[in-house]
Amino acid sequence: MTAPVPERDPGLQPERTRLAWRRTTLSCTVTAVLAAKAALHGGRSATGVLAGVLCGALWLGFLVLAHRRIQVLTASGTAGPPTLAPRHATAATLCTVALALCAAALVF
Repeated sequence: MTAPVPERDPGLQPERTRLAWRRTTLSCTVTAVLAAKAALHGGRSATGVLAGVLCGALWLGFLVLAHRRIQVLTASGTAGPPTLAPRHATAATLCTVALALCAAALVF
């Protein structure tokens, strides 16, 4: 005989995950704003404007991914959040790393 599997109690994990997504979104927002400021500092150049636009696009991409994940976590309630799809995790990671590299390139 197999013992019944107890129902999973997610506790505060979904709330902590939601807060982590919000913190990361805030960090990306600050990075994008500082990158745009660095791109426009000292006059406009084609490279600076292109890098600023790229930072903005990466920020928007991450913002969409994070907003969707926060909505899923909020909607799941006590049932526990569904697993993040590998393609969404990869996209969020790539947006974050690319935004950091783009911003670093503008600063240096």
